[in-house]
This record gives sequence, structure tokens and C-alpha cells, in this order.
Amino acid sequence: MNAIPYGRQDINQADIDAVVAVLRSDFLTQGQVVPAFEKAVANYCGAQHAVAVNSATSALHIACLTLGVGQGDIVWTTPITFVASANCALYCGASVDFVDIDPRTYNLSVECLAEKLALAEKTGKLPKVVIPVHLCGQPCDMTGIHALGRKYGFKIIEDASHAIGGKYKGEPIGNCRYSDITIFSFHPVKIITSGEGGMTVTNDATLAQHMRLLRSHGISSTPADMQPRPAQEIWNYQQIGLGFNYRMTDLHAALGLSQMQRLDEFVTQRHAIAKHYDQLLRGLPLQTPWQHADSYSGYHLYVIRLKLDETRKTQKQFYMALHAAGLGVNVHYIPVYRQPYYEQLGFKVGYCPQAEQYYSEVISIPMYPGLTDEQQDFVVQILRRALEE
Repeated sequence: MNAIPYGRQDINQADIDAVVAVLRSDFLTQGQVVPAFEKAVANYCGAQHAVAVNSATSALHIACLTLGVGQGDIVWTTPITFVASANCALYCGASVDFVDIDPRTYNLSVECLAEKLALAEKTGKLPKVVIPVHLCGQPCDMTGIHALGRKYGFKIIEDASHAIGGKYKGEPIGNCRYSDITIFSFHPVKIITSGEGGMTVTNDATLAQHMRLLRSHGISSTPADMQPRPAQEIWNYQQIGLGFNYRMTDLHAALGLSQMQRLDEFVTQRHAIAKHYDQLLRGLPLQTPWQHADSYSGYHLYVIRLKLDETRKTQKQFYMALHAAGLGVNVHYIPVYRQPYYEQLGFKVGYCPQAEQYYSEVISIPMYPGLTDEQQDFVVQILRRALEE
């Protein structure tokens, strides 16, 4: 059997046709497909506005800037995430700190957040923004985080890179009921893909307009935005702020818009795969993903947690054995503050004990639409063999 990656895209003929149609059109970028993709995502999530960009990292950056993050500010997030969830604060000249995780959901712990906020209030070091990350597609406890935001005055960016198509309390993730801005990723291993790409959604028109300016050099052609200039001069655009070239092309948007047609199908397939894994892995010395009753996960990842005290191998030995057998397993994630760059900022081993315990025990096994029962059986066969050897 060929090697099985931990995740991969699912591209059909309709996706290919959509991209080819743009290639044959007059606009490869800055046409009408990007707005159509934005509208489709906003409508799906029940949000008022959407702003497409070239990556979720760009989305996080402009979301922070739009909420006023800058020099002297602090942004808090979870250590169990991709580095972009923390780097976005540093891009703005702010500092970053981390809140330990819940041992069941692996998301940012509301209890730890409440304790850290109470201490920060006493020292005058409250966060400007908190970025909860919906790890693996399972939403965080957003009602709890939102309530703390109202009490302590911080803004909220939901990092839903893993979570489009999921639900929280029966409503779509991305409706921004409990946050100022939500961001999505459309990397090839995510729920849907645009090749590369990201998007912000919000219910605040002013925030949306600011993010549109930031994604395109701070330039606007909208008369209401532009400052008066001599009548005899031609001013068909003005730079009214300092922005970036974070635009999404129509080629990428065409693929994303086509993939949106199958979003619910993809998530349903992921749930079926997760259910099959749950059954196949029953009785083995590991913990399968626990799902909170309030959540309907996008199931971007399926993370197993090894019960190492019941086995004779280390996590790394399991990891290497699975790779040697042709499984492209991964670890999601190394705690961000353990990265060499963050260690240079002063973070030490032991800063978030639950996150470090999690990191030492988990492995992400293959999860993507199109993964067959036969392939799942093979994955579990290899895993069982590694556990028994």
C-alpha cells in the first residue's frame, strides 16, 4: 500500500473546471471571484462581512492590526497551535503570552485563562487580544472566553483555521457571536482548500473595511475614503494607510468557491472516519479524541494520545515506527514557546504543564475525505503492531 499522509486535499473535476474558467477569463486577480468566495463563506457562517487574503497567517496579522495591537500591548493564545497564532502579535510590535490547555479538549483552558487574568489585572498587564484556537476543529469554550472578555476588556480573535464547517452550540463557527473576528485557513490539508489562502469574517463593517485596506497596500478607490485633491488632478486611488500585498487571486478563490459546495460533505465524511477510528482503536492503550457536547468538530485532525505507562515504547519510537511503515503521521503541536525563537524571548520548559504533557503523548494519524476503510484498517494494523512489539 502506498504511503498514507496525515492529511491531503480532495480535488474533483468541478474544482478543476472552476480554476480553468478563471484562467480563460480576463481577470486572474482582482476580478469578481474573490468577492463571490467571500460572500459564500460569510453566508455559510452567518457573518456580515468576509475579507479573503493569501494565507491564514496574513488573516491573523491584519486582524491584530485592525484591533489596534501594537507596541506595548500583549496578546495571549494557546501554546498548542501553529506558530502563526502567536507570531501575528510579534508582527505588530506587541508581546505574546500563553495560556495552558484543557486536558480533555486540548483547547485553551477557560479556568487557566480566568486565573491568569486575575493575576494580570493586579500587575496591570492584561491582554489587548486573546486568540483561542479551535484545535483539530473542535471549538473552544467561547461563552466562557467571551464572558471573560467582557469582564476584563480584551478583544477576541477566533483562530478557526481547523474549523470551518464545524458548529458551536448548534451554530456555525465563524458567526462571530462570541468574538470580534474569526479567521479561516484554506491550506491543502485543511477542511476545504484554495491552494493557499485565508479569510477573516466579522460582523463589524468598520473592522472589515480596515482589513480590506490592510490587505492591499492601504489603498482605496472608494470616494468616501479619499481625501480632497486639486480638481484638475487625476486621483483614481489613494494610499490612506500602510498596508500589505495580502490579496487572494481569483484563481485561488475559484478553487475555494468550488470547494465550498462540498464543505458539509467533507465534514460529514470526516465524522464518519473519526467514528470508524473510535471503533477500531477501542481497547488499545491510547485515548481517542474527546468531544464536548457543545461542539460539532470540523475534524481537521484525529489526534491519539498514547498511554505510555501501559506500553514499552516512547512516543518517538511509535512515531518512527509508524513513519517506517508508510504512515505520514505528525505531531500537532510542539508548544510554541518551546521553539528556539521563543526560548530566546525568555520562555522556559514547564511554563504550561498540561501543554507539555500533551505534546509528549500525542500523534496525529491520517484524517481526510477519501481515506478508505481499507486504509483506516491498515493504519490501525500498523499502530497495533507498533504497540505490541
